[in-house]
Amino acid sequence: MQTIPGFDYQRVPVADGVSLNTAVAGSGSPIVLLHGFPQTHLMWRHVAADLASDHTVICPDLRGYGASDKPTDGYSKRTMAADIVSLARALGHEYFALAGHDRGALVAFRAGLEHPSRVTHLACLDVLPTLDMWDAMHGVTAAVGFHLYLMAQPPGLPEQLISAAPDAFFGYFLDLWANDPSALPPDVRAAYLDACRDAIPSIVADYRASAGIDVEHDQADRDSGNRLHMPVTVLQQDWGAALGFDAAALWRAWAKDLHHSTVTCGHYMAEEAPAQVTASLRALLTR
Repeated sequence: MQTIPGFDYQRVPVADGVSLNTAVAGSGSPIVLLHGFPQTHLMWRHVAADLASDHTVICPDLRGYGASDKPTDGYSKRTMAADIVSLARALGHEYFALAGHDRGALVAFRAGLEHPSRVTHLACLDVLPTLDMWDAMHGVTAAVGFHLYLMAQPPGLPEQLISAAPDAFFGYFLDLWANDPSALPPDVRAAYLDACRDAIPSIVADYRASAGIDVEHDQADRDSGNRLHMPVTVLQQDWGAALGFDAAALWRAWAKDLHHSTVTCGHYMAEEAPAQVTASLRALLTR
């Protein structure tokens, strides 16, 4: 397993039978960084090293990913968000800033909605909330998200298809979504593929939850008027222009104190534009 230099590693129990592989470094106010698909905590290696100069930086592999435990169930973002709150508490932090990319951003979003007294600042990188994502996907433009529909299918077929050619499947996204392939050097790319190859059922379960229970939870919050009350930063590629929606407006419906901006780099912005991401997180932490 590749590691972030200068970080200490431990397995932290967060729920019955579930422990998260976690990298920790630095001192000062805590910030938890959650990775996306098809990656591990390693995606934060540049940003985390910078933030650790004056913050306690906590980088776990999400439930079902990397070297963390991979139970057969428990992949609603509500459960995964509870994992992160338990993780921070186990490490001695009742309150913490939280940043997530891609799938990790959906976990962070749910944590912000359900644990507002714990999450002091929130950053979400290159996603829409689940409910808005499905609303935005329509017509032929939805082809860009074919994997969302594939992994939404009942257990069996998605796992079988992906298991037949895992490197081709996961490697497709690593190659397609990076504007700067050099940001994912061969050893890092290989580490991501190794991790995904060993986690196919749990990765599919994570995505399947976003076509079911996660939508129900988002809809309940929308109906009740529940919103994010902490300062929120959103960094996104300009998917709205390509797919025909106003991403900032969608996020404003959820966040009272929002700073939204688009980036010119690819999806893997913490690796392709780490200085920009770090600067955005530091600005968030001063709000």
